[in-house]
Amino acid sequence: MARDDDQDDNRLGSFLRSRRERIDASSAGVVSHTRRRVKGLRREELALLAGVSPSYYTRIEQGRDRHPSREILEALARVLRLDDTERSYLWSMVAPSLAPAGGSGPATVDAVRPGVMVLLERWVDLPAFVVGPRRDVLAGTALAARVNPAWSPGHNLIEFTFLDPRARIVYLDWEDIAIQAVAGLRTTAAGRPAELDRFVASMRERSETFRTLWDSHDVYDRVAGQKRLAVEDVGVLSLDFETFALAGPEGHVLYVYFPQPGSKDDRALRLLAAQERATEEDEGRP
Repeated sequence: MARDDDQDDNRLGSFLRSRRERIDASSAGVVSHTRRRVKGLRREELALLAGVSPSYYTRIEQGRDRHPSREILEALARVLRLDDTERSYLWSMVAPSLAPAGGSGPATVDAVRPGVMVLLERWVDLPAFVVGPRRDVLAGTALAARVNPAWSPGHNLIEFTFLDPRARIVYLDWEDIAIQAVAGLRTTAAGRPAELDRFVASMRERSETFRTLWDSHDVYDRVAGQKRLAVEDVGVLSLDFETFALAGPEGHVLYVYFPQPGSKDDRALRLLAAQERATEEDEGRP
């Protein structure tokens, strides 16, 4: 079985090593007169570029020093060329109080606030749904479930993506979605380990693809974008989406999908919405 770095309780070292190995040594200013046999930067090269003693950096990466200073973290982030999401992830492992809002948080709460439920009930023309930190779908519009079976309450977006064969049919860009899903989950897990560690361990056992992506240590925080979906009786729908973090300690996020106005996707979604309303009216008749 593949080695699980996270189970060593050394997330920081595993992450730093994965980022170190992706840096091209020559682009970082390291001159080598012989053929390099290692991937990325060596530990001592990273340490010197960051202005840290090689022995101290080795202690950090090996998990023997879990609390490096702000200055050292910033120096390492600069040399490793971490983006904003990666920097936040780095801080969340060392100094959660300085990481973005979210923190360690309490246990997951699945109940969606009544006001949000009313909003979803009135939002009949767009696919919209609420997920928890594990990516469990907690509530959603009828149109969301019509567009994608995974967007209905009771489903989990991660499990659907990696364990349900329908995912590769529904998601036309499945590989990109899978990569982003795992990287996003890792970002969330850094701030809520008590909630997500068991779920991640379960997914690693059930999906080799998930395990491989998880072990890449990529982090991602995508708040908007586009998905192409194969929808039954419709064909391909290209929908943009925006995400909204709901206030409160639960870690709930609202996803809203929408087409470009006047597009064929707009017309197709309007037709689907009309069909859903007609179905609900028929079911409501005595």
